[in-house]
Amino acid sequence: MAKYNRIVSVGAHPLDAELMGGPMMIKYAEQGAACTFVHVTKGRLTDPAATEEEKKAYEDALNDENKSVAAAMGCDSFSMDYISAELPVVEEFKDIILEYLRREKVDCVITHARGTLHPRHYYTYEAVTQAVRILHSEGNPIQLYYGENCEDLAGFIPTVYVSMSESKMKTWFEGLQHYKIFNGKVNDVPYYDYYHSMATVRAIEAGSHGLVKAYMHGALIDNE
Repeated sequence: MAKYNRIVSVGAHPLDAELMGGPMMIKYAEQGAACTFVHVTKGRLTDPAATEEEKKAYEDALNDENKSVAAAMGCDSFSMDYISAELPVVEEFKDIILEYLRREKVDCVITHARGTLHPRHYYTYEAVTQAVRILHSEGNPIQLYYGENCEDLAGFIPTVYVSMSESKMKTWFEGLQHYKIFNGKVNDVPYYDYYHSMATVRAIEAGSHGLVKAYMHGALIDNE
C-alpha cells in the first residue's frame, strides 16, 4: 500500500468509523500518520421521557467513549454532532465533507460501501464519495477505500487486504471495547464474533496466515 500521512475514517455513527478503519489506521498511526475517526451523527437517548440533563449526560458519555477508543488505537476523533433526523441534504453535506478534507489535507479516506441496509450509511457513502471524486478531478491524488462493515456487504468485493499481527488485533479490539455498544450493552449484535471471524476468513481468501481486514477501492477516474 501507498504511504499516507493524513487518514480519516468517516462513519455514520460512533463505532462505524472504528470498525471500518481501525486496522489500517492503527498501522499508519504507528508509522507516524495523523489518523482521525470522524462520526457524522451523535448518539442520543430515544426515550421521550428523558430530561435534557439525561440527554446531555448520555451525549457527554458517548463523546468520552469516542475519544477513549481513538486514543487506544493511537488516533484521535472528531464528532460532527448531527442528529440523524436533522442531517442536511446530501449535496450540502458533500460540500461540508469536501471542505473538511481540503482543510485537513487528507490523502486517504475510508468510509461506508454503497451496498448498505442503513440509510445513514448510504448517505455518508454518497457524500464522501462525491467529495473525493471532486478532489480527484482537480488533480488531488487522494485515495478512497470502503471498509468492511457488517451492515454494508451487498456488492462488497475486497480489493485490498491488510494483515494484522496478533498485537494489532488486540489493540483494535481492546480499543473497541471502550464502546458500550460493542460490548452488547446497547443491542445484541455480535460485533466481536463477526469481526474476529471475518479476520480469519479474509486471511484465507488472501492466502495469508494470521488475521486480515478487507477493504475495497473506491472507483475514481485517473486523470494523470
